[in-house]
Amino acid sequence: MTFKNLTTTELPLFITEENARALPCEGCRNGEALEFDFSMAFQPLVDLAGKRVFGYEGLVRGLKNEPAGMIISQITARNIYRFDQVCRVKAIALAAKANLRERLNINFLPGAVYKPDICIRTTLAAAEKYQFPCENITFEVVESEHIRDTSHLQKIIEYYKEIGFNVALDDFGSGYANLDWLAELEPDSIKVDMNLIRSIDTNSRKKQILAALTALCGDLNIGILAEGVETKAERDTLAELGITHQQGYYFSPPQFEVFPRVSQEKYR
Repeated sequence: MTFKNLTTTELPLFITEENARALPCEGCRNGEALEFDFSMAFQPLVDLAGKRVFGYEGLVRGLKNEPAGMIISQITARNIYRFDQVCRVKAIALAAKANLRERLNINFLPGAVYKPDICIRTTLAAAEKYQFPCENITFEVVESEHIRDTSHLQKIIEYYKEIGFNVALDDFGSGYANLDWLAELEPDSIKVDMNLIRSIDTNSRKKQILAALTALCGDLNIGILAEGVETKAERDTLAELGITHQQGYYFSPPQFEVFPRVSQEKYR
């Protein structure tokens, strides 16, 4: 994941949709290089029903697998556009190098997209260069306290879906996302935040909330995935609730520049 768990403390110069549209995005247009380099780790997304890995999420790491915070701390309002573009290219290049056939999930912050039709060009060029199908790419929208007006985000999602990308709402159920987003943004899927997942096997209220959310997503034809699964008990409880797409350390930790497989015993 590119930007997950960003806070205003970690990124004090972070930009809102309002000043994102006001900034000229010169760094992207002029091909300005980042002042730092990085790579990515990947964590599998599993389908319990099919007992298979159906995708991988990219997470930013340092060149020697240092934690994401070391990279995130270097992002500013000036370089966030270029950083977003480089993240996409690196994820696609690594996926193509590994001959990945599963889905590739790439996170982005709406404020890092100046204008959808302009900012997507680098992604399309990378997909063509590395011969990675656009229909195998899912963009995860990382929610942020700065998303006060969803109109900009709605335009991004509509444009991405028109091209053929899938769009997921990340960290759903925490922070600032709400049920209105399901109607307004019409995502292909949502990823339920790990705080709702943790110890769900012993928390009846969490079970009720997720049961209702699963039913709602089913009615709206929206896919649902549980992230942050750490125990077999959590896995089994989620499956009983109908959430068979899952992600977390129970299946595999993220691995540096590798697309890890999942042991069959993790499905039993």
